Amino acid sequence: MHTPPEPTLDAALVWLRRDLRVDDHAALWHALRAARRVWCGFVFDRAILDPLPRADRRVEFIRDSLVGVDAELRALAASHGVEGAGLIVRHGQAVDEIVALARSLGVQAVYASHDDDPQALARDARARGALADAGIVLHTCKDHVIFERDEVLTASGASFSVFTPYRNAWLRKLEPSHLEPYPVARHAGALAPRPAGEHGVPVLSELGFEPTNLHQLRLPSGPAGAQELLDDFLDRIDRYHEARDFPAVKGPSYLGPHLRFGTISVRRLVREAQQRAAAGSRGAEAWLAELVWREFYHQVLHHHPHVVGHAFRPAHDRIRWEHGRKADEQFAAWCEGRTGYPLVDAAMHQITQTGYMHNRLRMVVASFLTKDLGIDWRRGEAWFAERLNDYELASNNGGWQWAASTGCDAQPWFRIFNPVTQSRRFDPEGRFVRRYLPQLAGLPDKLVHAPWLARPADLEAAGVALGRDYPQPIVDHAAARERTLARYAEVKMPAPR
Repeated sequence: MHTPPEPTLDAALVWLRRDLRVDDHAALWHALRAARRVWCGFVFDRAILDPLPRADRRVEFIRDSLVGVDAELRALAASHGVEGAGLIVRHGQAVDEIVALARSLGVQAVYASHDDDPQALARDARARGALADAGIVLHTCKDHVIFERDEVLTASGASFSVFTPYRNAWLRKLEPSHLEPYPVARHAGALAPRPAGEHGVPVLSELGFEPTNLHQLRLPSGPAGAQELLDDFLDRIDRYHEARDFPAVKGPSYLGPHLRFGTISVRRLVREAQQRAAAGSRGAEAWLAELVWREFYHQVLHHHPHVVGHAFRPAHDRIRWEHGRKADEQFAAWCEGRTGYPLVDAAMHQITQTGYMHNRLRMVVASFLTKDLGIDWRRGEAWFAERLNDYELASNNGGWQWAASTGCDAQPWFRIFNPVTQSRRFDPEGRFVRRYLPQLAGLPDKLVHAPWLARPADLEAAGVALGRDYPQPIVDHAAARERTLARYAEVKMPAPR
């Protein structure tokens, strides 16, 4: 074991953002090794928070997670004989607050994890300059993915635009060293007491937000919550490849928000998946592939930032989406879960009520919006961005462009999900539909997927009046499919000169 180098700095600040944990934390490890005194800080950034509704599950999740981080910091420092440590939390403009905090603490360096979202990159560029003006260095490092930016490229040095070769190259590159945890606890004696006057985690109302139904949703927060969900999932992971497509079944890991906000290390998750896959678990192999998909979309965003607001393939920006009053009315019906297609509507009620949507259903509702209604994928992407607990720009954008056939390695443009077929296949007993559309509960299984096909007697027996209790379909799928094929065929032709 090598003796750690002597600290070269007197003091450093770790700026937490999307890495809300203490264990296996790259930036914290680097700071603890480099400085004799280290503090950890978080800023509730008003640039992000002010536009949000006053009841937002993500803000509550972050706030609750910070309580867990603060407790872990205090316990870890106390185990090294340091009392009074803890997280420093501020509320304001992120760059202003972090510079002011760094100056007041007298640190020589700020450490943070990479965030490749375009707005985050711009924020970090401003922070780097403002800190430099104060004589403080900003150090950033990789932490939210295994491989980032230019670390997995084609043989010719280009970025990948197809997932399968990217996954193969990713797996070939993976070594045990990439998954080793950062031994934060070994160096935690450098954690410093929180200065007088610096506050810990505020209550939600101090941030101007109201409680949500987060605690009723059984979504535990913080590092302890992530561990709880992981333990539960590892008991089910071997069946993941079979169960993950059925929304009424407990198949997914439900770790999305924890990955998004870094309450658990991605190295830990990949290590678990890889070890079990190597032992023959097909479920673990499928889950590992999903973790790699996440990294694929991150590298797409890094190499092709134009995907924020534009199609990955520029030609697809010429698709003529539906506009006007009818499109707006149909978009509202989609948002509110009253399209007349039960699986679509149940999924939209799920996201509204919980901030979560099953992955299979994300594909179904996105296909319905873009290919049944002919509405621009960007409208759906923005709607998801406002509501998903696990919203992450790279994955959300990649998923929507996949469904709309405008992205890289996207679903073929002529493949259009039939929402009734999807419902019959993946919710055969109608359990999911009935959970979110209880007004259809009395219909038999074969009719709950398409109530308009029911005989009047069947509807009457179930106590359902179409148009009163549940809407008629707002679009005919077969006719919409033909319109979509024509819409996409246009962009396959040369652009007019």
